[in-house]
Amino acid sequence: MQEEEAQAAIDTFLSAFNASADAYVTELLAQALTPDVLFWGPLGRSEGVAAVERFVLDMRRHPAGPGTMARVSAVDAPGEWARYRWGYTAPGDGLSLSGTDVVHLRDGRIDQMIVFAGDLTDAR
Repeated sequence: MQEEEAQAAIDTFLSAFNASADAYVTELLAQALTPDVLFWGPLGRSEGVAAVERFVLDMRRHPAGPGTMARVSAVDAPGEWARYRWGYTAPGDGLSLSGTDVVHLRDGRIDQMIVFAGDLTDAR
């Protein structure tokens, strides 16, 4: 059951990037995240749904237009923690980003998120 809850929260979070209008972003994030969510993103630590909303809206306002965000792996949820891989493709210039997020869930919603953009290289 925890894996299904984690996948539902993660997929709802990712759908905010792909919403048909900015007005839906807040609603989707409120469903996926706790009000006090801790978000460790590319620009450091932030707290609260409003901070995550600013991040999502900035991504949606790419100069080439809104891109597409997708979960590109299964959700691995051993207990209250989960991880998944994502891919982002911006329109026009073909800019693509990928990475792995690690999330902590509380009451079926994400209360902590760590975003790792890019792939790790082998340590050889």
